[in-house]
Amino acid sequence: MPTVNSDPAWSLRPATTADLEPVAELRAEVMRPDLERLGRYDEHRVRQRLRDGFSPAHTSIVLLGPDRAFAGSVTVRPADQGGRLLEHFYLHPRHQGQGLGTAVLRHLLADADTAGEPVRLDVLQGSPARRLYERHGFRLEREDEIDVFLLRPAPER
Repeated sequence: MPTVNSDPAWSLRPATTADLEPVAELRAEVMRPDLERLGRYDEHRVRQRLRDGFSPAHTSIVLLGPDRAFAGSVTVRPADQGGRLLEHFYLHPRHQGQGLGTAVLRHLLADADTAGEPVRLDVLQGSPARRLYERHGFRLEREDEIDVFLLRPAPER
C-alpha cells in the first residue's frame, strides 16, 4: 500500500489495529444516509461488518493538513478475480466535496496503473460516490438491488 504522495495537503499512513474503532465509527456516519434510504441501516451491523473484515495490512489512513488530522480511510487488497479491490474508502463528511477524495483516488489508481492491474469496487445503489468512480474510468460490471459493482480495467500496454 502506498504511503506517500506528492501533495503536501494530505498524506496516507499505514493503518494499525488502533485505527479499527475510529474507522468503524466513520463508516457508520458516512454510510448511514444511503443505508437508511435503502432500509438497511443497523447501528451494530454497520460497524461490525468493518470490524469483521478490517485488515491493517491493506488499509491506509487519510491524513489532512500540517497537523495530519484523521480525515478518512481506504483499503486496497488483492481481488479474488485478480487485480485490486478498493473498499472502505470513507472521508469524514466535512472533507467531502473538496477534491480530497479525487486526489486520494488518483493516487491509488496511478499505483494500480503502474502495476498494470484492474481495480474493482462496489457502492450502494444510488450512492453519489458512483459518479466519482465513473469519472475515473470505472464501469458497471454487475449490480443487484443493493450494490453496484464497478470495474476499472488495467491500462493497455
